[in-house]
Amino acid sequence: QLLHARLYYFMMIMIITNKGLRGSCFSRFSLISTFTAGKSTNWEGGIRVPGIVKWTGVLPAGIQVDEPTSNMDIFPTVVSLAGLQMPRDSVIDGHDLMPLLQGRVTRSNHEFLFHYCNAYLNAVRWHPRQSDSVWKAFFFTPDFYPENSTLCLHTHTCFCTEEYVTFHDPPLLFDLSKDPTESNPLTPETESNFQPVLDAIREAVALHTSTLTVAPDQFSFSNSVWKPWLQPCCSSLSELCVCDEDRSTANQ
Repeated sequence: QLLHARLYYFMMIMIITNKGLRGSCFSRFSLISTFTAGKSTNWEGGIRVPGIVKWTGVLPAGIQVDEPTSNMDIFPTVVSLAGLQMPRDSVIDGHDLMPLLQGRVTRSNHEFLFHYCNAYLNAVRWHPRQSDSVWKAFFFTPDFYPENSTLCLHTHTCFCTEEYVTFHDPPLLFDLSKDPTESNPLTPETESNFQPVLDAIREAVALHTSTLTVAPDQFSFSNSVWKPWLQPCCSSLSELCVCDEDRSTANQ
């Protein structure tokens, strides 16, 4: 349809997948790669899912980007393409993707990525500007069942609340540049930078959380109850929003 409408050559088309394959939860390693786990987790198998972007004449074909990005990057990208300015009254966590998509840079602007499990900060990824190391710290991990798997068969899906997770203090730390499968947590004995890395991550978390505000509960009773005065209506309320189209359909 896009080709028929001649819009294909004037549009950026983005195909973005959800968090990891559910089937990847049936083994220690993801079915889509050598990464660990999959859907509903913040292990690499749940985070590293493919995306496809096409814009004929603007984006070079055949480029493969291995840098993790975020759906939060879509908003700044669109704002930049529209020639507009980003809002200045709030902190925007995303970054313009065009330099990365056009091959002008090879690294994402995300020095830190904060991985949430629902409303809980689960893990933090840190790619220092002048380093090839990619550190990732887990503050808690789900209690898998059966053990030595990445399944949560006892609850069908992995939950984030206290009774279903194990907290880690100090956090589990991995160097993804050397251990992309997250198989060998680092310790002060195996990694000389263990404490400085965790200190930097904790400092970034403190800065990040200081920018957050509590959002209203969108599923509260007052937000969930039906409000007829907000319902789109093509007739008066006395006619119970019955439209001519509805009448004609009913008479057929």
